[in-house]
Amino acid sequence: MSDERLPEVAPHAAEATLRLATLRRLDVHVFRAPIDTPVRTSFGLMRDRPAVLVRAEDEDGAAGWGEVWCNFPACGAEHRGRLAASVLAPRLLGRGFASPAHAHAALTRETRILRLQTGEHGPLAQAISGVDLALWDLVARRAGQPLHRLLGGAQSANTVPAYASGINPETAVEVIARAREAGFSAFKVKIGFDDARDRAVVRSVADSLAPGESFMVDANQGWTLEQARRNVPALVEAGAGWLEEPLAVDSPATDWAALADECRVPLAGGENLTSVEAFMAAADAGHLQVLQPDVCKWGGISLCVPVARYALRAGRRYCPHYLGGGVGLLASAHALGAVGGDGLLEVDINPNPLRVELMGSPDTVQSGRLRLPQGPGIGVDPPLETLRAWQTLKLSETG
Repeated sequence: MSDERLPEVAPHAAEATLRLATLRRLDVHVFRAPIDTPVRTSFGLMRDRPAVLVRAEDEDGAAGWGEVWCNFPACGAEHRGRLAASVLAPRLLGRGFASPAHAHAALTRETRILRLQTGEHGPLAQAISGVDLALWDLVARRAGQPLHRLLGGAQSANTVPAYASGINPETAVEVIARAREAGFSAFKVKIGFDDARDRAVVRSVADSLAPGESFMVDANQGWTLEQARRNVPALVEAGAGWLEEPLAVDSPATDWAALADECRVPLAGGENLTSVEAFMAAADAGHLQVLQPDVCKWGGISLCVPVARYALRAGRRYCPHYLGGGVGLLASAHALGAVGGDGLLEVDINPNPLRVELMGSPDTVQSGRLRLPQGPGIGVDPPLETLRAWQTLKLSETG
């Protein structure tokens, strides 16, 4: 962790509780499940649903599960799985660590030159994040605690607020109606395709909402500053709850500041920030009122939970980004349960058996809240036999 101003990951956990015994095995499972309707973004389509699951086991036989972000490019799941097995496992196995955060720091430090040599900063950070989740699940299971409690969440935190996400513009009103039946009262719609169509979708979604419901929009980095300026008035008029990633993440800070100053809709982002410093700068500057780190894409629990707490102290909202399988969704839910605040958990409402089968019934919420499993760790063991039909790769490393 590169800045001592960051809060602790697990402030109330005893040091012995977090210590990892010698790690002896790492299993990587890669899955792809077919879907009938692609998930659309401004930069591409998801024609199937992939997932990379990581299982870490220590010398005593205790194990934990994590997930690696792998949505894009379409061939990325198998590659990230091989990175976890061939690059990370040799640096992990046969070693004990003072905590999962120390393991995360060691893996990040020891792959630094490889990242510079290959330019694979993202894939390696994502693979490390999946391992990090597995190690936090492992120590929480060994401690006999739900992960959110090990991380310092309130004993009474049994649910987290959630919203339905990944909603394609063409079928937004129909999908929102189904999500409403499943118990959601907040919804996020994809935009950033065509100005006139975006505005029509926003208007139709706003008109379809029942009293007490809300909606947000996600442009997926699809606009320039001028495009954003043209479209913001329609969002204000429709009452959008936030505007997510209107600009490319590497747009000049002056563009983000200008849009934030002019926009009466809160700006959201963070799934594509890739350093502690970037998150802290975003929280301090206030251009992003909603910060959305993704535990499977960067930082894992070890960094996302501290930066989320930092964001709350700076007066921002923490709403974890997520669009993948069930293991990562549960880890995201536990992270939100640990941090608290007024944030919402992102729950992809599109069909995805790798989410549903891993979680049981994740699409059913009550009054807009998702129940946190109360068993040790994330509270779920993936049903590998059920998932076997979608498996494309399995790699096992021992040490």
